[in-house]
Amino acid sequence: MKAIVVPSPGGPDVLQLAELPDPVPGEREVVIDVRAAALNRADLLQRRGVYPAPPGASAVLGLECAGVVQALGPGIAAAAVGDRVMALLPGGGYAERVVVHEQLLLPIPEGLSFEQAAAIPEAFLTASEALFALGRTLPGEWVLVHAAASGVGSAAVQLALRAGARVLATTSAGKVPRVRELGAERVVARDEEDFVAVAQEVTAGAGVDVIVDLVGAAYFAKHATCLATLGRHVVVGLVGGAKAEVDLGRVLARRHSILGLVMRTRPLHDKIAVVERFRRQWLHRFEDGSLKPLVDSVFSLADAAQAHARMEANANVGKIVLRVGDAA
Repeated sequence: MKAIVVPSPGGPDVLQLAELPDPVPGEREVVIDVRAAALNRADLLQRRGVYPAPPGASAVLGLECAGVVQALGPGIAAAAVGDRVMALLPGGGYAERVVVHEQLLLPIPEGLSFEQAAAIPEAFLTASEALFALGRTLPGEWVLVHAAASGVGSAAVQLALRAGARVLATTSAGKVPRVRELGAERVVARDEEDFVAVAQEVTAGAGVDVIVDLVGAAYFAKHATCLATLGRHVVVGLVGGAKAEVDLGRVLARRHSILGLVMRTRPLHDKIAVVERFRRQWLHRFEDGSLKPLVDSVFSLADAAQAHARMEANANVGKIVLRVGDAA
């Protein structure tokens, strides 16, 4: 099969299209003929050599895909050859075929293309876990979503709104109109406005109840000042650094919760639980049109380097997708 490989760590130009052996399914695993795979920041880190695949996972990049079930391993309980599926992966998506446990599959909602479906698993499952499993978001609460034009950010805006929350979102100035289109009540151009001041303004000084933080250390002190009493700060990304000083006195006085979320390295049973929660609570909302994957652009598998360069330039609004084979 054709796959993108990383012969040595480096920039986007190190990515190469190569021939690799077809994957072989194990117990309760299926082989997917991949039609599309979406990019994630983790792919860029892995390409640079700073975020290796977890033990036992494919070293091929790609944490989510969409395609058709092509073969079944032993012990399969529900999946069938020919199923149109999307999947959360520990790796391997940038390839013509990938192996994944059947309980990490989700059926592709009616009316969605493979490219749209590939933009769902990592982004929407991460956002739903941040908002609800960890953030315990309730109707009427204020949610601050950073990087709201990203895959996870745009998913978080939509999910929070559908749950009845109010959304304050941050993004770069050029992406503000697109984030407004998602329905965020207030959008802050991060280089032109102080999101802390806006948070205090829109909440009448009470502060936001939940923060979906894709930035990390660079905003940590600001978050402590604009998080409401009993607020939940959910750390999802670390593009702004991993180390920050914590005022534990404020944490105690305002009863803040600081929570961390990671998907790739979680044990299989945890990931299965995440997928099942999403299947029950949210999957049908793609069919009725109230949730929509935001696809920025589509590249061929052979042009993965160009796709990575676009993400590194922070030029995308929503997910960048690789088309693999016949994605019709």
